[in-house]
Formats: sequence, C-alpha cells, structure tokens
Amino acid sequence: MRQAAPLANAAGLVAGYALDRLLGDPRRWHPVAGYGRAAGALERRLYRPNRGAGAAFTALAVGAPVLLGVAATAATRRRPIARAALVAAGTWTVLGGRTLRHEAEVMGRALHDGDLPAARQRLSHLCGRDPSSLDEPELARATVESVAENTSDAVVAPLIWGAVAGLPGLLGYRAANTLDAMVGHRSPRYARFGTPAARLDDLLNLVPARLTGLLTVAVAPHADGDRERAWRVWRRDRNDHPSPNAGQCEAAMAGALGVRLGGRNVYFGRSEVRPFLGDGPRPEAQHLARTARISGAVGLLALTLAAAYPLTAGRLLSTAGRRVLHTLPRAVRRAGGPTVARPAPFGPVRDGRAGGSPAATGGRAVAGRGWRR
Repeated sequence: MRQAAPLANAAGLVAGYALDRLLGDPRRWHPVAGYGRAAGALERRLYRPNRGAGAAFTALAVGAPVLLGVAATAATRRRPIARAALVAAGTWTVLGGRTLRHEAEVMGRALHDGDLPAARQRLSHLCGRDPSSLDEPELARATVESVAENTSDAVVAPLIWGAVAGLPGLLGYRAANTLDAMVGHRSPRYARFGTPAARLDDLLNLVPARLTGLLTVAVAPHADGDRERAWRVWRRDRNDHPSPNAGQCEAAMAGALGVRLGGRNVYFGRSEVRPFLGDGPRPEAQHLARTARISGAVGLLALTLAAAYPLTAGRLLSTAGRRVLHTLPRAVRRAGGPTVARPAPFGPVRDGRAGGSPAATGGRAVAGRGWRR
C-alpha cells in the first residue's frame, strides 16, 4: 500500500496535466474563481491596514485548502485509484498552461494583423498593466514577460508542489499564488496587509522559478533559440529584477529568444522602471509563438520531473524518514531518556497494581500515529 500511494500521485499529476493540455481551464464554475470569491469575502471581514491582519488572513485562506487536501489524502489512504483521481482533478484545477499559451498566440495574431485595439484589450488576460498607450513592441514585451513568469506560477510550481506534497501541496500552492495576485501588490490598501501573502508566494516559488529558468535554457533550441546565449543571459541578469523569482524566468526567456526585456511598466495609477534583461531588439509579434512553444516544452519537462519524484527521490526520503522515526525511541532509551511504560499483562496499571478497567484511567487511551504581474 505504501508503494501504491506514490504511484497514485504520479499518475494523478500526469492525468491532470493531460486534461489541462487537452481542455484548458473550465469555462464556467472554475474552482479557483470560487476560491477567489471566498477569499475576497474573508478579506473584507479581516482587513486592517497592518501586517498582523494580513498574516491572519493568509494563514486562514491558505490553511483551509491545505487541511482540505490533508483530509482528502487521509480518506484515500487505502484507495489508490481514488487518490489518483483526486490528484488528477486537483492538478487540472490549478494548472493554467494551455490558457497561457493560448493568450500568447492570440496576442501574436492581433499584433501580426496590426490590430492594436484588440491587442490592448487582450493584455488584461495576462497582466495588470495599463495598455492604453502601449505600441507593438511594448505589448509584445508585456506578453513575453508574463508568459515567462507564469510558466513558473501556473505550470512548474504547481507540479513541483504536487510532487512533493501531493494534493495538499497542489491546493496550498494555488491558494497562496491566488492571494498574491489579489492582495500582494504595492497599492495603498495592500502595502502592509498584503505583505505576508506576497512573502509566502515568494518563498513557495524560490525553487520552481529557478527550475523554470534552467528548463527554459535547456529547451531554447526547441524554439530556434541559442542555449549558450540563454545560459549566459540567465546567469548574468537573473538577479537584476526586483522580484526574487520573476527575473529567473524572464532572463532565461530573453536569452532564449535573443531579445531585450525590461523597461518602464505603467500600471493603473503608478509606474515602475525595471532593469533590462537580455541583449538584442525589443520583442515583436513573431516572438510570441516561440514564447508559447518554450512555455509548452518547459511544462512537459517539469511534468517528467514531477511524475518521477514520488517514485524515486520521494520514496527514498519517505523510507529514510520512517527509519529515523523507528530508531529515535531506541536511541533515547540508550541515552538514558524517558521510556514508554509497557502495559501490564492483565489490564491498565492502577495505584501500582495490575488490573482494573479503562474507567480507572479516565477512559483515555494513547494512540500511535504511524494568474498576476
């Protein structure tokens, strides 16, 4: 049964990825949208302009999905098929790879046709920048940067956390990432309240973002890119970005495409100047199809790693953990630490004598426990 659980998790990740690849996001009744509405209602009740209130909000809003995932995992402990089905459904729910690539392709067609009004209107599907004054290179740049970052947020990171922590990891990561998109930006309302959600999202993406950068370098030739240039740009520019994670993805994408990203970003009511990443010309419409191809290839590689983890490194770590737990009581006894009393042969011990009933101990028993920029 212990061997069935890792296999069920791996099969669920593969099946969920296949569903996203074939169907994309549900058009109606999307669970993440429902979660966002519930989190918004909770925010309205807990909001205070300080980090303490933001920490309480983040703990509740992320903790609830994690506990739901833990309960579902426990309920399917001896039902590997049900476990695989739940992981597949959760994976499909939290992934957004197909939708991300579709938006890049739609934007590319609009820019290729010279339809700037349509392209500006479409940009809101990818990020929160003000598109009213953006020309083709700036619209293309915004698309490339958003696809690069969200390849980590919407594809690689959910798969990695699903591999490491199963259904609780999938749901917990998506909850944290959704909260970051809701309250993690630097507006007057959320400057302090949203900090805990933003920091949690940064922490959860530290490894996935760097893995996304490395995978982008690896698949650069798949989109007619130069792997050596991508590696050079990634190593040189990845830490120049103000975000601890976004620069990892964007620098690698800039190097893979041979373009220059960064510059002035205008949001509604504020602007930010980002350092340049990469060398070469500004992105154009022709680069967006290549961006989508790189994103898709990175997703497939991430799926391969995620599906292999529960059956390889995950199983080894689990086995090692169980051995450590089994040897701890013995090591404590050898060191002269407290020992656990063995039950008397004829019932619980009462006043130093064997015998009696559970009522004599108060009826108690000790049980072992064996998408945005």
